[in-house]
Amino acid sequence: MESEYGEYGEHAGAADPGTDAATEAFVTHRNLLFTVAYEMLGSAADAEDVLQETWLRWAGVDLGTVRDRRAYLVRITTRQALGRLRALGRRKESYVGSWLPEPLLTAPDVAEDVELADSVSMAMMLVLETLAPTERAVFVLREVFDLGYDEIAEAVDKTPAAVRQIAHRARAHVAARRPRGAVSPAETRGALDAFRRAVETGDLQGLLDLLAPDVVLMGDGGGIRQAVLRPVVGADKVGRLLAAGLGRIAAASLRPAQVNAHPALVVRLDGEVDTVLALRIDDGLITGLYAVRNPQKLSHMGRETALRR
Repeated sequence: MESEYGEYGEHAGAADPGTDAATEAFVTHRNLLFTVAYEMLGSAADAEDVLQETWLRWAGVDLGTVRDRRAYLVRITTRQALGRLRALGRRKESYVGSWLPEPLLTAPDVAEDVELADSVSMAMMLVLETLAPTERAVFVLREVFDLGYDEIAEAVDKTPAAVRQIAHRARAHVAARRPRGAVSPAETRGALDAFRRAVETGDLQGLLDLLAPDVVLMGDGGGIRQAVLRPVVGADKVGRLLAAGLGRIAAASLRPAQVNAHPALVVRLDGEVDTVLALRIDDGLITGLYAVRNPQKLSHMGRETALRR
């Protein structure tokens, strides 16, 4: 990581002590900035691009005028992410099939921060997708990173009073759509293990017993890999669809992994990641199945991504 941003320092003139200080501050907060961008965008690739843009702007800042380097960097990142989020929204309009967030292989310590883990779960990231860009930025900065209204106002170019209203509206919106109750990692692992056993043994009834009546299956192939183009709703329909694919899935390698700070299954074919399957659990039953198959979204499954608040 240091070499990555050391290279940035060279581009900006590493002989300048001010540049060294800028590089040090950027590297110190790099994981935090990535997390902010990822939570706003749902795309690791776009979050990395935002970090590049943030560095270019940060390298040109007179550090003598900066009181709080962390806050300043978060402000730059937020503004860059907001612009990209609006462009991403236009891209999603022409996306083939459902658009799901890009899954991340996360380190075990991310799950230990319960609030951060909840905020990056696949289910919660999909809830954030239903917010308008500014609402999403305000919600993420306030509820996840606990920034003050004044700081957020500077980042989103609104008054503190307006930010308070936006935050209130966003909280209500999220509360109505977020998972109904906290689910422990042990419960999720238990559901995953049972799901995996049912798939590997072809136990259709065992599979149906795990599904909530209103379960939703979403697939993201991006027009590159086969996937359901629209959400499939209902235990019977989802069960039949899964049953049709049991043979193919069972022939593959299913392994548990920590994805977006929660237990998930990684399906490999011939050693390559084919599908990342995340679950949403409510009241002990599977209410959401999210299958990411678009190969362009699986590049971060080869190494752990550090997320920080």
